[in-house]
Amino acid sequence: MSLRINSNIPAMSALRHIEQTDGAMSKTMTRLSTGMRINDAADDPAGLVFSENVRSHVQGIQAAIRNTQDAVNMAKTAEGALSEIATLLSGMRALAVHSANSAVVDGPTVRANQNEIRSALDSINRIAQSTRFGNKQLLNGSAGTYASVTSAANVSLVDFSGTFNGHTVVNGAVTIDQTTAATRASVTLGNTFSGTTATVTGVGSFVINGYTFQSTGTETVESLIAKINEKSNQTGVQAQAVTSGGNTSIVLNQTNYGSQFAINFFDPANVLHTSGSATATGVDGVYNVTVTTTQGAETIAFTGGRSPGDSGLVLSDGAGNRINLTEVGNATIAAPTEVGFVTAGAARFQIGSDSDQSVTYSLPNVIASRLGTGVVSGKSVEDIDVTTEAGAQEAIRIIEAAISQLAETRGNLGSFTKNFLESNVRSLEVQKENLTAAESAIRDANLAEEMTNLTRYQILQQSGMAMLSQANQQPSNVLRLLQQ
Repeated sequence: MSLRINSNIPAMSALRHIEQTDGAMSKTMTRLSTGMRINDAADDPAGLVFSENVRSHVQGIQAAIRNTQDAVNMAKTAEGALSEIATLLSGMRALAVHSANSAVVDGPTVRANQNEIRSALDSINRIAQSTRFGNKQLLNGSAGTYASVTSAANVSLVDFSGTFNGHTVVNGAVTIDQTTAATRASVTLGNTFSGTTATVTGVGSFVINGYTFQSTGTETVESLIAKINEKSNQTGVQAQAVTSGGNTSIVLNQTNYGSQFAINFFDPANVLHTSGSATATGVDGVYNVTVTTTQGAETIAFTGGRSPGDSGLVLSDGAGNRINLTEVGNATIAAPTEVGFVTAGAARFQIGSDSDQSVTYSLPNVIASRLGTGVVSGKSVEDIDVTTEAGAQEAIRIIEAAISQLAETRGNLGSFTKNFLESNVRSLEVQKENLTAAESAIRDANLAEEMTNLTRYQILQQSGMAMLSQANQQPSNVLRLLQQ
């Protein structure tokens, strides 16, 4: 055994281990006091980089959840206003139906109904102008896409949402080009006559679209045609006489275009036709529509009669975009023709934590002049007048169209809220939970483990101090050697 005075190697070794234990215990105490495994970059450089990225992503998701919840609340605000407008329209329709009962209702009553309708229209316009979320107006068109007609001879309505062919619409013209013209169902009946004043000698009944007509055998072609046309509001069919080569026949024409409006004719007694029945359907119009989007000019096919009860002249793409052709436009458009202009606007929601995770939704313009258009040329609910019988009948049709339009709008908004916004919140909550768990596994301290380490380091520190004391006693043995 060697004894040294100047260099006490055992003491130096004990001191080094004590210092290492003290450093490790200091880190353990820091982790226990903060609850974090990584308190500075030196603790785990790679883990710090990853956890910082995850932490920023989690904070972004938290902001996206708040954004989406705000969007849900905005949509609910708009839906509440649209629901009230729907109630007003239903009341207006009831007033129009009441006013149409001209056999009973007198002048003062219909004027009172008209005044009530005007009051309801004022309320609709007030709701459209005043519905806000914060300082953002929702239903006056500023948060949506507005399309205006530029060729009234060819189309009566151009209505576009904020999306076309899956892309966001920007300002630009709407151009259409005919692929297939819409047609009306038509049936030429087989029996011929010497003229419109000739007597229809056949006796019996015939049925047009479910309505039964009687022939007495003494009526003329002209009077029988008039009898058919009197009921065209019920059958949707008008009759006319066509003369060719000296023979006159009766032609039945549907009043509406498209495949949803047929002619079903039954004549078991062969009063007007050479066989017991005849049927025909119209053809829906098909037009290529070009609109400018964020991807440039895009063209897709619009088809008529897509929704139940729609005329073959009502063109749509199945995504809320619609163009109502006039009969003139259907007959004359033979080349690409500009019929409208889109002014784009939409509510944009940031619903994700990254820069490209946003969505736009075009809220509707529900000013009275925009509701019920396209049913009666040049008229909307703003223009209805129930003080005449004809006006009351028109009003019923216009208000029905407005109710249908508003219901579709509310359905689209509800679908967007339920299937997109609320679903997005649930998805973001799951992402937040899993990313937080990942960040916690890397950055948070395991307190049970750290307490175990602290106990071990305390014992090592105490034993190290004891051994340092023993090592410092060894040089004193040199004095004993010198004393001998």
